Amino acid sequence: MRSAREQRYGEEADVRGAASGSASGRDAAVTAEGLPEWLSPVARAAATIEPRQLSRFLPPESGGRQSAVLILFGHGPRGPELLLMERAGTLRSHAGQPSFPGGALDPEDGDPDGPGPVRAALREAEEETGLDPSGVQVFGVLPRLYIPVSGFVVTPVLGWWRRPSPVGAVDQAETARVFTVPVADLTDPAHRVTTRHPSGHTGPAFLVENALVWGFTAGVIDRLLHYAGWEIPWDRDKAVPLDWRS
Repeated sequence: MRSAREQRYGEEADVRGAASGSASGRDAAVTAEGLPEWLSPVARAAATIEPRQLSRFLPPESGGRQSAVLILFGHGPRGPELLLMERAGTLRSHAGQPSFPGGALDPEDGDPDGPGPVRAALREAEEETGLDPSGVQVFGVLPRLYIPVSGFVVTPVLGWWRRPSPVGAVDQAETARVFTVPVADLTDPAHRVTTRHPSGHTGPAFLVENALVWGFTAGVIDRLLHYAGWEIPWDRDKAVPLDWRS
């Protein structure tokens, strides 16, 4: 059964301005026209951000599995929100870890150097959360990043949820839940921590919606908040340990 937060996304959000080029399924255009004013800082950052400003893990010159994730901004009772999902606890890798919707490119998605990542991000989001991609306006594509532990080359795709649709875990064997997080909670210093892995790796994380958002997802959110000018100073010495299974 979907929670009240999940069911709410079946209702229309208050959208300011009309976009001339919203996403329409697999033939999505990329346009920043008609975005709500509060998203403008994100769109501006996306247009100029360099790979090294997002992560120290960049794709190798060859190899790696091409994939894409959808970073979807919506608007709820508490203002701007992000859509996230939590992986099923029974999965062999990254079990129980919150993430953006997304996955590997399929051949039918097309050229990884062309429209492939946008199509894959929307397709995977629809398959995992049930959202209607025709209600999503893709307004930016970030530089490709790399996840060394899995070998994925990831293209983050930025979207504005102009016409929200119902969402929820489509396959419980893969997804435990789908939820939204207010940006106000992500910027709140009380919800920000640093994770420390036994391997020695540290990174930003968020304690929100009864979940610890960390790893690749938290790293991208952290950088977007910073370059959009939304970041509030927080205590980086406040640490949460991870175990070897993480």
